[in-house]
Amino acid sequence: MAETIKLTTEWDKTFAKSDKVNHKKVTFRNRYGITLAADMYTPKDADGKLAAIAVCGPFGAVKEQASGLYAQTMAERGFLAIAFDPSFTGESGGEPRYMASPDINTEDFQAAVDFLSVQDNVDPERIGIIGICGWGGMALNAAALDTRIKAAVASTMYDMTRVNAKGYFDADDSEEKRYEAKKALNAQRITDYKNGSYALGGGVVDPLPDDAPFFVKDYYDYYKTKRGYHKRSLNSNGGWNIIGCMSFINQPILQYSNEIRCAVLVMHGEKAHSCYFSRDAYANMINGSKYTDNKELLIIPDAVHTDLYDGGGKNAIPFDKLESFFKNYLER
Repeated sequence: MAETIKLTTEWDKTFAKSDKVNHKKVTFRNRYGITLAADMYTPKDADGKLAAIAVCGPFGAVKEQASGLYAQTMAERGFLAIAFDPSFTGESGGEPRYMASPDINTEDFQAAVDFLSVQDNVDPERIGIIGICGWGGMALNAAALDTRIKAAVASTMYDMTRVNAKGYFDADDSEEKRYEAKKALNAQRITDYKNGSYALGGGVVDPLPDDAPFFVKDYYDYYKTKRGYHKRSLNSNGGWNIIGCMSFINQPILQYSNEIRCAVLVMHGEKAHSCYFSRDAYANMINGSKYTDNKELLIIPDAVHTDLYDGGGKNAIPFDKLESFFKNYLER
C-alpha cells in the first residue's frame, strides 16, 4: 500500500523563486516502498529531451534549502533538475521519522534516477547527481553502484560513516571509543523502546555558546538564522533521533570508489573544517583506479563549509564550473 504524504503548495524555500524556470512538486518511490517528495525545476521554453540532475543534501537539511538552490540554478542553465527529501525526513515518507541509513539513503539517489529515466522530457542516457555535505558521500556511493549515472558531484562532502565511526578528524578512532559510543546508543535503544518513541538528538545548538568551535558557529549561521532556517529542517530544529545514525558506525561506504567509471567532481571550501573528507575521498577514488581522466578535485579559495550551501554571500558555489562539467559529461 502506497504511503500518503502531504506536499506544501506555497513557495516556502530559503531562496527566491526564479522566473526562468517552471516549478512543480513530484513524488516517486524507492525500492523499499518509501515515497520521496521532490521539487522539479524545468527550464522555461525547454524543448526535446533534456539532461537531468538529481540533488540532495546537506545531511539534516531539506529540499527547500541548499539542494533546491542548486536544482533551480542548474535548471536556469538548461537542465531538468529535482531536489528531493531523503527517506524519513522533510516531506518524504518513511517511518519512524528522522532515521538515516547508508543503504536506504544511497538507494534514494538511485530511486531519483529511476524517476528521471522515465520522464518524457528527459534523456535517460544523460542523468547526473549532486550530493551536498553528507549526501556528497552518498552521491559517490551511488555513483559506484549505479551505472546509469553519467556524472556526479560531491559538494562540501562528509563521509558520514567515517565521522560516526571515528569522530571529527578521526580523533575517536579507537576500539574503546567506538565501544563506548555503541554502548550508549544501545542503552538509548532500551529507553526508546520503553517510551514507545525515539528521543531526538537535538539540531544545531541554540543558543550558541561563547566558546563554540568555528564549525558550530558556521552551522548556526546557516541553520538557525533567516539565512537558512526552515521549519522542516532537522538541523534547524530537533535534529536526528539519537540512534538515527547508529548503523553508519560499522557500514562504511565508498569501499569501491576507485571503480567509479563516470565523471566525478569533488569540490570543497579551502577553509572548511570538513575539507579533509573531500581530499581523502578523492585520493582514495583515484588510488589504483583505471578511470582517473574524468575525476577532479576542486578546492575553492577562502570558502568555509556552509559557503557551498548558498554561496555564503560571496558567490562561493562555482555554478559556471558545474554547468560546464555537466554539459561536458552529459553530452551524448
